[in-house]
Amino acid sequence: MSLPRAEVLRDLEPDLRRLIDGCHHDPHSLLGAHRRGDALVVIALLPHADQVMLQSQARGEPWLDMTRLPLSDVFFWCGNAAAISAHQRLRWRDPTGATRERFDAYSFAPLIDAAALQRFGDGHDATSWQQLGAHARSVDGIDGVQFAVWAPNAERVSVVGQFCQWDGRCFAMRSRGASGIWELFIPGLSGGEIYKFEIRSRARGEIFLKSDPYAAASELRPATASRVAPRSTHVWHDANWLQQRRIANPLRAPVSIYEAHLGSWRRGPHGEFLNYRKLAAELVPYLQRLGFTYVELLPITEHPLDDSWGYQTTGYFAPTSRHGSPDDLKFLIDACHQAGIGVLLDWVPAHFPRDAHGLANFDGSALYEYPDPQRAEHKDWGTLIFNYERKEVRSFLLSSACYWIEEFHFDGLRVDAVASMIYLDFSLRRDNFVPNKHGGNTNLEAIDFLRELNHAVLGRNPGTLMIAEESTDWPLVTRPPHDGGLGFSMKWDMGWMHDNLAYFKLDPIYRQDHHEKLTFAQMYAYSENFVLPLSHDEVVHLKSPLVYKMPGDRWQQFANLRLLFTSMWTSPGKKLLFMGGEFAQTSEWDFRAALPWHLTQHGEHAGMQALIADLNRLYREHPALHELDHERAGFQWIDCNDRARSWLAFVRYAAQPVAVNGPQSAAAARSAATPDCLVIALNFTPVPRQRLRIGVPQPGRYRELLNSDSNLYGGSNLGNLASVNSTDTPALGFPYSIEITLPPLAGLILQPTLSSTR
Repeated sequence: MSLPRAEVLRDLEPDLRRLIDGCHHDPHSLLGAHRRGDALVVIALLPHADQVMLQSQARGEPWLDMTRLPLSDVFFWCGNAAAISAHQRLRWRDPTGATRERFDAYSFAPLIDAAALQRFGDGHDATSWQQLGAHARSVDGIDGVQFAVWAPNAERVSVVGQFCQWDGRCFAMRSRGASGIWELFIPGLSGGEIYKFEIRSRARGEIFLKSDPYAAASELRPATASRVAPRSTHVWHDANWLQQRRIANPLRAPVSIYEAHLGSWRRGPHGEFLNYRKLAAELVPYLQRLGFTYVELLPITEHPLDDSWGYQTTGYFAPTSRHGSPDDLKFLIDACHQAGIGVLLDWVPAHFPRDAHGLANFDGSALYEYPDPQRAEHKDWGTLIFNYERKEVRSFLLSSACYWIEEFHFDGLRVDAVASMIYLDFSLRRDNFVPNKHGGNTNLEAIDFLRELNHAVLGRNPGTLMIAEESTDWPLVTRPPHDGGLGFSMKWDMGWMHDNLAYFKLDPIYRQDHHEKLTFAQMYAYSENFVLPLSHDEVVHLKSPLVYKMPGDRWQQFANLRLLFTSMWTSPGKKLLFMGGEFAQTSEWDFRAALPWHLTQHGEHAGMQALIADLNRLYREHPALHELDHERAGFQWIDCNDRARSWLAFVRYAAQPVAVNGPQSAAAARSAATPDCLVIALNFTPVPRQRLRIGVPQPGRYRELLNSDSNLYGGSNLGNLASVNSTDTPALGFPYSIEITLPPLAGLILQPTLSSTR
């Protein structure tokens, strides 16, 4: 039996007024079905309804008329509790006369349990994406989307979209108390839906829209709304790859990385971005042909501005929609794995942009960024710095890192701008930063976060890589946290890059005065696990492409670049080369257009591609070139002191074979006594070195595996007729020696074949 409105709603009028005004902190305490005394009261707020009816969840039950509260958009029904079951339906007529129907969003209990709230708030949650964001799911057999967002300083948070005419009064979310999380299950929504969060700040009462920090998909820029990602239908075919990854030791494996910006690697016939699936069809065979073992993607996390190349991220869980859907990206990664190619992601936990729809001032307060203005901003970049003291921010970043590896099967992350995280005075004057509690210039909480980040990612995902772009002499970046390190797998060797490019820019006549730039890296090469990078940063901002950094005429420029690559691929350290460098791009990288692929039709550019392919092949096939990259035992100078003639020679060794008990052949005994090795000789002048005697570690015939001066690569084809024989003549401290012709501006890779007698 219906009860009088005044009797039931008298005590609710203040709360109803706040609800109508859009400033009620706890809408679930009013909306939906609630027992009031002996009656059941059902309240609905439907701003775009002319008439509303109510039905029990069981179909076939009668529809009950709801009453409009005068001068409001609130509708209510009062009656016997037995008339309504767990989830009631609402049916209404909108202003156009169309009839709408859905389950009442306020008839569902909270979906995030207390343990998940606690994990997120503790700051150690590496899986918070499973609860926060937007997830299409079924609750009690009813399909819909669960939304959740962290906004502790909001007075109200609503989910808005076209499904409610972007009206924040329709779907106000449930506050989960001290956790600062708001959640709401909206039945009837599905994957593909566009949405944002409408937030009313507690401090000033301002109302604004924000994209979802945990969104798994977004609109294509310049649109900024989040998108409910459909449930994935991708079926992975990389189980063997993942199994091998779990037991692999990447430090002793060939790691040759092709750094790619998907938006400008190639484009469609009308200049459009290629879909991830199209990229799989074109990029994967190209990487196979050139022999790279990994591809590293410049940030494909969603970003609003093409000019930032992805480094000013707004979507830390959303692959950019420029190239398709999340499942399209999974297809690309899966294709790489099936082709034997790992995939790394550039990931940016150091800073984020100020865009109004993003993380900045998210709930009307400094939430993701530091509240102190002196600590909150990277002035050089115009971006904001994550607040690593805030536990929920740590959970957000830990989860983002693990999300890409565990949901998309990325094989590791290259962590951008680590130095800016470590140092409080990064790019600031010494007197213009806030010191830490000890008076120093290091960000103690950021350092602690990096250690936890690496421990979480590598602990949960054995065989993956965490690579630091760290440009200072901060110690122990790639050493375990229990030894005082940061725990990264590898670190970019920026010193090697700067020294080598500075050296190669010199006219050869002056190189003798700067010989130490070639040799200095060996002074520290084994203090960290290094990657030798020639990255995108070296071919932008008027720095010129690699080939035009080289001195001399065109022939010498290409010869110098071939020599640089030969030196890089034979030196200790993993390898990274930015796209376009492999065919000697002759223009500065332009993110707005595809690479100039027409150049590869010309012999000298095609020759450079062939050289890279052969270097990668040798690098993969010969353990001496990769197995001991990070250990002193893998490298020995033959001659590093002849600065007058500007040449170098050294030996690369594989790991010493493990001795076995029992009888073994003489050949096996020699092999065990003499590890696999390669001899490398490099000439940094345009003067050929004829009859150059160099020491070698073992006797035999030395076969020329690679000569960067070969006409196959565009060189003059000066060399050693395939091989040379050693003699017992000692040289440069070695018991044996060979006499070689060292071509101009070229490098040789020589492999010993042991003779039958010693």
